[in-house]
Amino acid sequence: MKDIGKKLISENSFSAVMMGNHALVRAFIESGVRVLTSYPGSPTPEITEALNTLPKEENPIYFEFSVNEKVATEVAFGASINGNLSCVFFKSVGLNVAADSFVQLSLMELIGGMVIILGDDPGANSSQNEQDNRHFALMSYIPVFEPDSPSEAYAMFKEAAKLSQENRMPVILRLSTHICHAKERIDFESYQKNTLAYKTEFNPDNGPYIPITSLVFPLKRKALQKLTSVKKYSENNPFNKIINHFNNQRGIICSGLTYLSLMDIMPDLNQKPDVLKMGLCYPIPESLIIDFLNKHQEVKILEELDDIYETQIKAIAYDHQLKVRIIGKNDLTDWENEYTPDKVLEILTKTWPDISHPKADLESQEKDLWPVKDRPAQLCPGCGHRSAFYAIKKALNENDISVADIGCHTLGFLPPYQIGQVLLCMGHSNGTAAGLSLFNTQRKVISFLGDSTFFHAGIPGIINAIFNKHKHTLIIMENGTTAMTGHQEHPATGKNFNEITEKIPLRQVLEGLGVTHIWEVDTYQQDKLTLAVKEALSEDMFNVVIAKHPCMLKFTRELRRKGNSTPKPVKIGTKCNLSYKCLSEFACPSYQIKENGEVWVQTDLCIGDGSCKQTCPSLAIESQIKE
Repeated sequence: MKDIGKKLISENSFSAVMMGNHALVRAFIESGVRVLTSYPGSPTPEITEALNTLPKEENPIYFEFSVNEKVATEVAFGASINGNLSCVFFKSVGLNVAADSFVQLSLMELIGGMVIILGDDPGANSSQNEQDNRHFALMSYIPVFEPDSPSEAYAMFKEAAKLSQENRMPVILRLSTHICHAKERIDFESYQKNTLAYKTEFNPDNGPYIPITSLVFPLKRKALQKLTSVKKYSENNPFNKIINHFNNQRGIICSGLTYLSLMDIMPDLNQKPDVLKMGLCYPIPESLIIDFLNKHQEVKILEELDDIYETQIKAIAYDHQLKVRIIGKNDLTDWENEYTPDKVLEILTKTWPDISHPKADLESQEKDLWPVKDRPAQLCPGCGHRSAFYAIKKALNENDISVADIGCHTLGFLPPYQIGQVLLCMGHSNGTAAGLSLFNTQRKVISFLGDSTFFHAGIPGIINAIFNKHKHTLIIMENGTTAMTGHQEHPATGKNFNEITEKIPLRQVLEGLGVTHIWEVDTYQQDKLTLAVKEALSEDMFNVVIAKHPCMLKFTRELRRKGNSTPKPVKIGTKCNLSYKCLSEFACPSYQIKENGEVWVQTDLCIGDGSCKQTCPSLAIESQIKE
């Protein structure tokens, strides 16, 4: 959308097709959010993309990328107890990092209000698991809104902010990947620009804010009382919806995107069940559920991932001795993946075989669909990580152990590199490598860490390696950005979201921590990098190799924005002896094979960086001279 920033900040109402993440920025503005924090992670980065389009002189929101999700939560918390409506957002597994602070929030009097946006990831589209963060909500006594679409995400955020301010409590807006990235026409409301300054109203008398010993119990009681008041709201919140097909035999209870998937297939069902769609997934509307259960002989609980609804609803039915058959998850597949329309139809057919069309009809429909080829994840053309893996592999013995971490370099586990055999979470690599190196006299251990992850969660593992004299080699993959989530800045880049700031150089941090043996090598200097890793592995101590090269995707984009051209693609010369090392060992996606076996360069992919030239034993890869 043209001039999206001017639209988002406009006081007038308007209608526009907008991505869910972008629409949230308008919700922030209308709600009066003053402080917004985050650590980048899919599916939520596009929120900042829209935020960055706002005219700086009119932007009412202070925003920062904090060094990790825990710190981001704490900054938002501090702003809230100072009287400012705050919001923090991050991806699903980010809550694991923030958990130590997050679980305390409901005990506090958040006088300004605070909304936590969680980007959950059913289907594990960009995460290492499918964790269901509704569990955290139950454990922490925090209400959860669950929208089904971008328009509802916009509306629910405003409602969540209002509820949070009225009750001085944290509220969660739980999104999923498709709600974040889907586009929809949304009717945005008007608002009046708030000219009030940021508030500085912290007063310890609003607390107490010290949850220790005997003070914990009254604070917990207060949190439970607030949750009780939200239960009343849950019964009548504007997002509850009943779709009545006058079917007293069968009903379905669902929420969020699952509801839309159900509505998508509803016209094709032979029997249309009644539907109860809930707006809050915690606390659930007990009276509304009891009434719905009483009106049906069988009720199917349709929910992605874990059985949060199912457990609660079955407990309600038991407590009230309701004579209704409640059907939850049938088998293990019901616990996995996104509830797309196809999957919802499959689940309902397993539950009620007579509800859908015969299988033959479905198969005939599927034949009409275009087949979609699998496209495996891969490193970009020119990526410094590819050069690094090619060089590092030469330094390793076949039985040496390599530990991956989170970032673009995670893809090193794929053929042909097959480097990074273990992955747990952000910043784990040094701790895991330390454990693997214990008593391991025959096999060398290396760990990987991205430069952004270094600041996020990598430093404690480094400190531990020095403190306890562990013996492994850390390779820091420094590409100068938080690449995988959209090229956000980090503390070593010399710029934050808002302005130029002090660089915090990796090497100086390492030296300050006590690392005595450090090598710095450009990954395009492959022989030099191989030698550095060999030297590091020969030492019986913890040491660090910084393998550095700018992210070429970011670099070439910046060149184009400045009006500069990138180098011409490489070409295959007459010296090619068909060894295929450019494909089998270096694996740049620019290289393709013709039917006759000849190698050719797909020029629309090649960026002309030339890092591949040194991998060719026949020196057949040539740079084209720039015009």
